[in-house]
Amino acid sequence: MLPAVIVFMCLASLHGAADVCNWSGSGFAAGVDSRIVLQVRLRCTEGSVKWVYPGQALRVVLEPNLSTARCTTVCIKPSPSFSGASVFIERGGRLELLATDGGQTEQQPVFCFRADGPRRPAIYLQASPQTDGLWSRRTVGFKYELLGNRSADVPSEGHSGLQTSCRPCNDTELLLAICNSDFVVRGYIKNVSHSFQSQTSLVDVSAVRVYWQRSRVFEKQVEASSESSQSWHGQIHTLLRCHVRPGEGEFLFTGSEHFGEAWLGCAPRYKDFLSVYHDAWMAQRNSCDFPLD
Repeated sequence: MLPAVIVFMCLASLHGAADVCNWSGSGFAAGVDSRIVLQVRLRCTEGSVKWVYPGQALRVVLEPNLSTARCTTVCIKPSPSFSGASVFIERGGRLELLATDGGQTEQQPVFCFRADGPRRPAIYLQASPQTDGLWSRRTVGFKYELLGNRSADVPSEGHSGLQTSCRPCNDTELLLAICNSDFVVRGYIKNVSHSFQSQTSLVDVSAVRVYWQRSRVFEKQVEASSESSQSWHGQIHTLLRCHVRPGEGEFLFTGSEHFGEAWLGCAPRYKDFLSVYHDAWMAQRNSCDFPLD
């Protein structure tokens, strides 16, 4: 049985195999001495960890360099080939199980937990014993993100990580979304596909205007009929229970980006947004200036 309280018999810090955001290495050192707990410190708000031949334990401390960073939530996404260790979060010197070795991580691809206490958030990996006594090649890998409370789409804690509300946004939420979202685009729904395995829906969007995006979720495309005619294409994720369907007309899509994927936030029809924004502007209630065209 794994201990609820962390006891470090021997803590070995690793620096050579890591940059400030990512780490990759093996567990051979821990295999030689069962008392060793490998320790890695990463100083970015997002990155990745890859641990091959996992042995004993690995402790990953997340401490971004930004002095102004206020991270309240940590999300991790195990790799599809995740095998050989169980994942714990460390809070107050205690370990809380997040995912087990051999668990159905493909059903729940993102795990999130609160990290707003006085200590830096840490992820603790406990290697599973080798049943044949030999060092077979197993790989424990995951991506991580540290999120603040800037966006209304910060995931809540739990195994289903990205908890998206299905109800339409009210006027106040919409006016905040256009200021705080990771992406804001105007366009049309081309298609909606559903995955019952992951309980998510994927919305194909053809955008005529990308106001901003944090990464390259929406990519520019040139129409074959005219090199001067350009549009943007991207895909937005949402939960299956939201029952998203293709709809006619132009929409304003907002939302958050997690692990290179866009997740839907507010998505009013563009004409409805214009009405809300105009009324707020006249009453001086708009949270930020938004380009209208």
